[in-house]
Amino acid sequence: MEERKRPSWNRYFLDLCEAVSKRATCDRGRSGCVIVKDKRILTTGYVGSPAGLPHCDEIGHDMRKVFDDAGNVTQHCVRTLHAEQNAIIQAAKFGVSIDGATLYCKMVPCRPCAMMIINSGIKHVVAEKHYHAEADTVKMFKDAGIKLVVMSDEVEKYDRQ
Repeated sequence: MEERKRPSWNRYFLDLCEAVSKRATCDRGRSGCVIVKDKRILTTGYVGSPAGLPHCDEIGHDMRKVFDDAGNVTQHCVRTLHAEQNAIIQAAKFGVSIDGATLYCKMVPCRPCAMMIINSGIKHVVAEKHYHAEADTVKMFKDAGIKLVVMSDEVEKYDRQ
């Protein structure tokens, strides 16, 4: 009989993030998020347009120029909400308290998502990979007392043109 190793709780919930990401509607950022408390799933979210609005997969990206910290200009799609935002919104919409919860996600959250995470009362964030612009998030999480665990040293790569 083949011995099977049971995944850790972090690996289990990160694997669920991957399953949730399959519903994402923007091919530039197919990611999912799972918010958990006491090892119970409270809510999930994936990258997608606001309800009732067209998706990138249907009509294309809504690209906008963005300046990074070094002054470089990059292009970002602004049609969709991030997985973390959608998971937090779903909790609010259905009256699910996420205070004290753990958020699982594909990469260290961006700055706006980090601010939502802090204000929602989430206390732990577990990310699969690093994010190229994570410095503000890392500092804010530290200052707010949010524990951040990144499972891999790898930086998430995606098309930033």
